Amino acid sequence: MSRIGKKVITLPQGVELQVENNYVVVKGPKGSLEGQFNNDLTISIEGNVVTVVRPDETKFSRAIHGTTRALINNMVVGVSDGFSKHLRMIGVGYRVSIEGNTLTILAGYSNPVIMEVPEGLTVEVPKNTEMIISGIDKQLVGEFAANIRGVRPPEPYLGKGIRYVDEYVRRKEGKTAK
Repeated sequence: MSRIGKKVITLPQGVELQVENNYVVVKGPKGSLEGQFNNDLTISIEGNVVTVVRPDETKFSRAIHGTTRALINNMVVGVSDGFSKHLRMIGVGYRVSIEGNTLTILAGYSNPVIMEVPEGLTVEVPKNTEMIISGIDKQLVGEFAANIRGVRPPEPYLGKGIRYVDEYVRRKEGKTAK
């Protein structure tokens, strides 16, 4: 049995979940999310508890069981609490600024990198070397944060680049003189 798939999802106060033909709509204080899931699984609501049950023990059913439960749980957490990623820029002259819906990143290239913030996300720049990406869709938050990090990933010799705040970059020693 899938350990994650067996867990029940408890709906927090203020969150509504509706299921019709495995099309799930979750509404909460921060917004609403919806998604279509595999019709082989059974998604049921009893009070404020949501369960996902698989019909058989085939390899596909076992694989999709825990994934479906995790995706529904991420939807519930997103509309109630939201998700955020914190990034930090390390390097001389590296900085970031935001104007309206446009993020401008200066990361050591000859021209600034300009990125549009996707619909549904908010980007805050508390310092000119830090940014906080937040939203209700976990996948969208993570993907946009990864795209920003991909502009200048941290390098192991000097540690310069864009990294997550809690990320550890293993440093290398570099060349040694004989």
